[in-house]
Amino acid sequence: MQPPKKILVIRFSSIGDIVLTTPVVRCLKQQLPDAEIHFLTKNQYLPLLKENPYLDKIHIINIKVTDILEDLKSENYDFIVDLHKNLRSSRVKLALGVENGTFNKLNKKKWLLTNLKMNLLPKIHIVDRYFGAVKKLQIHNDGQGLDYFIPVSDAISVSDYFPDEFLEGYNVLVVGSKQQTKQLPLEKMLELCSKTESPVVLLGDKSDSQKAQQICEVIGEKVFNGCGVFTINQSASVVQQAKVVISPDTGLMHIAAALKKKVISVWGNTVPDFGMYPYYPEGQENYHIVEILGLSCRPCSKLGYKECPKKHFRCMMDIDVEEILKLAGE
Repeated sequence: MQPPKKILVIRFSSIGDIVLTTPVVRCLKQQLPDAEIHFLTKNQYLPLLKENPYLDKIHIINIKVTDILEDLKSENYDFIVDLHKNLRSSRVKLALGVENGTFNKLNKKKWLLTNLKMNLLPKIHIVDRYFGAVKKLQIHNDGQGLDYFIPVSDAISVSDYFPDEFLEGYNVLVVGSKQQTKQLPLEKMLELCSKTESPVVLLGDKSDSQKAQQICEVIGEKVFNGCGVFTINQSASVVQQAKVVISPDTGLMHIAAALKKKVISVWGNTVPDFGMYPYYPEGQENYHIVEILGLSCRPCSKLGYKECPKKHFRCMMDIDVEEILKLAGE
């Protein structure tokens, strides 16, 4: 096919998934320098993309995807890169009626693993699967990892927020995740913060603030509650200046990988086999996986639950904090 002049990339949500699309965006722009690259996402995820130099335009959905279809039609796209692959993205493709590419979500194989514990998943990261959506365009992965661009206005000065002892170096502990069964239990976070020698910044959104405050009340000034204090880009700036990032399977883990930070990746009810582990430039991998292997109930879901279906939550309760501390260099 002729090289397209205008391309629409679709990924509606969420934080980590959008960060994981950035290699595709970069390679499209660099390998098709004459093409305009547009991105379609939900309004709340605009901050993740607004400073990306490889994007020419970002379209946002405030309420319904149908609200923006007429605007998208007026752009006269030549090609659509569907990195969400659901009913809403199919509706966009149908409405625009141009050639498109998508990727294999492997939902059947994920179902087999979560329900029958049959692991037929290929050992391939989702980023590399995303590149299946641009195969028709002969776009190849440049191996340079993820991108994350922090606006200058969101850069955090550590001395403006944190006590003096943080200036010599701190670790980040990510408190929250969309689902409870991906989160480290409060008991584990308390143990980790009490045993670490380095100060700790707790990151998450407002819904995580109460749990983080409980940790601060027990541990004291060695821990700073940043949950709900910082925007996502400000949190990225805090991550960028950290020594080590300890995180469950969540968006800030992928932001940390995009910023080339050392990551201790802690897994509960989900598993790295789904292809969502930290992604780095080739040969620069700087992460460790901490998980409980051999649990007959794990993985119980590809996304997570509000609480453990088995009520014991062993996938997180059995995590060895000493292993995390050792990997973090504490």
